[in-house]
Amino acid sequence: MTIIFLFACFFFLLLLNVPVSFAIGLSTFLYMLTAMDFLPAVTTVAQRMTNGVNTFALLAIPFFILSGQIMAQGGIAKRLINCAMALLGTLPGGLALVNVMSCVFFGALSGSAVAATSAIGSFMVPQMEKAGYDKAFSGAITATASTTGLLIPPSNILIVYAIASGGVSISALFLAGYIPGLLVAFALMLLCYLYAKRKGFTGATRLPFNVALIQIWKAVPSLALIVIAMGGIVSGIFTPTEAGAIAVVYALILAVGVYREVDLKALGNILTKTIETTSIVLFLIATSSALSWLLSYENIPQELSDVMLGISENPIVILLIINLILLVVGAFMDMTPAVLIFTPIFLPIATSLGVDPLQFGIMMVLNLSIGLCTPPVGNILFVSCAVAKTKMEQMIKPMLPLYAAMIIVLILVSAFPTISTALPNLLAP
Repeated sequence: MTIIFLFACFFFLLLLNVPVSFAIGLSTFLYMLTAMDFLPAVTTVAQRMTNGVNTFALLAIPFFILSGQIMAQGGIAKRLINCAMALLGTLPGGLALVNVMSCVFFGALSGSAVAATSAIGSFMVPQMEKAGYDKAFSGAITATASTTGLLIPPSNILIVYAIASGGVSISALFLAGYIPGLLVAFALMLLCYLYAKRKGFTGATRLPFNVALIQIWKAVPSLALIVIAMGGIVSGIFTPTEAGAIAVVYALILAVGVYREVDLKALGNILTKTIETTSIVLFLIATSSALSWLLSYENIPQELSDVMLGISENPIVILLIINLILLVVGAFMDMTPAVLIFTPIFLPIATSLGVDPLQFGIMMVLNLSIGLCTPPVGNILFVSCAVAKTKMEQMIKPMLPLYAAMIIVLILVSAFPTISTALPNLLAP
């Protein structure tokens, strides 16, 4: 009954428009007051919040956030778009394919789906609209394609999952995200191709070979960041945290020294946004850590495990139930608190049935990525609506086949562990 009180407090605070991190912290504290006196409750919550962020691996998050902010304002987006146009622009539905590939490139570099939606969508959606594409479809494809950056490293949410899981290697998790992320991109591009064939959209005029080569070459320095960061991690030269610091230095060299599109004033704004974003993420981690400890203290994961295993001991059935729950959760809760709260609950159940923690992490992130594009709380959906200058209800119809494509990939990731574990088993240090 007291657990019902905990979640009732949490959702009541959300209905009052209290920020998620404060809702988590306050509901945890109020629950603690039902079990102990005021001073021990304050001390316990404070200790658990402090322990939650007292992890060296979390230093990677502000570094990758900063490098992503620099990339977003450093002239990277237009070079990636030009590169994608040179590679795919002449195919049927070339602009839509370029949109997807640009989101994959930019999302992988910035680690932010919101930044990819804004940076790529603000350029590609008007271009697609001029070519005759429906702006709702253009916004929908931008929103869904941007989620690939959450799976393809460097990805902050994969770091958060690694911390929440209590021992999964960040390096291995980064490698695990590549194939599922590219599968999502391929599925979306296939839909774009079929949409273009049905609507009769042709590709752009073929660029002269030397011009196309120049467009690709200009994007190489930006894309080299992925090779440098992941190459160093896989080879064991540096840790993910050190990779984040190197990514910041490299991004600064590109944006300030090479492309010269970030000046001192812009750098100040970038640092301010980085501090704001980092503060939000770390406070979420702190309060969610306190809540996770409380759920563990009350044996909620064990009780839920007994209930679910009472339904079936078939891993496929259990993963199906977990996926359905996460799809609902993702529609109402942001990704970071969802990962922090539900990883300690569902991961022990999955691992008890022989599911690899790497596979489960990728499954969870992919599942919650769908939630980011789903009303009523999908952040990326709101950003995409603003970029495309359209209403959410107009976006729903073109989103449906894109949801289906992402769910098919989710089913494949859930059913076939090799999709997630092949690269880590082959390359992880």
